Amino acid sequence: MNISIITVGKLKEKYLKQGIEEYLKRLTAYAKVDVIEVADEKAPEELSVLEMLQVKQKEGERILAKISQDTYVIALAIQGKLASSEELADSLDKLATYGKSKIAFVIGGSLGLSEDVLKRSNEELSFSRMTFPHQLMRLILVEQIYRAFRINRGEPYHK
Repeated sequence: MNISIITVGKLKEKYLKQGIEEYLKRLTAYAKVDVIEVADEKAPEELSVLEMLQVKQKEGERILAKISQDTYVIALAIQGKLASSEELADSLDKLATYGKSKIAFVIGGSLGLSEDVLKRSNEELSFSRMTFPHQLMRLILVEQIYRAFRINRGEPYHK
């Protein structure tokens, strides 16, 4: 299975980088996982609704340029479906069973994802109704992908 994590912006925090690198290293036993960063759109702190849409649109275009036609896309979105770790593991297992070997998880920038990215996605997944920094979501996501593979292999994991 080839998994891409497409995300907006550069990761600067050393502690997050270290955590992500650790889980990516562990994941090599299960799947090929790549993190693809696209540039975030520079914007002032205070934005009008139109400016927010423009920022999301530009970031969305960069995201969509990284997704091939045969990729199954899971967009991380607050309004998405909530799933347990076991349900995520089951979803990944079913995707593999039905020949979906290219999967992309998409994490938007600080303003979220554009409508075009949401339309392109095959499903929307929410980790919580709470808002998390998109940089932290990278770490949470790679840990949950790792956990999903452990669950599917019947290997121990922390509950």
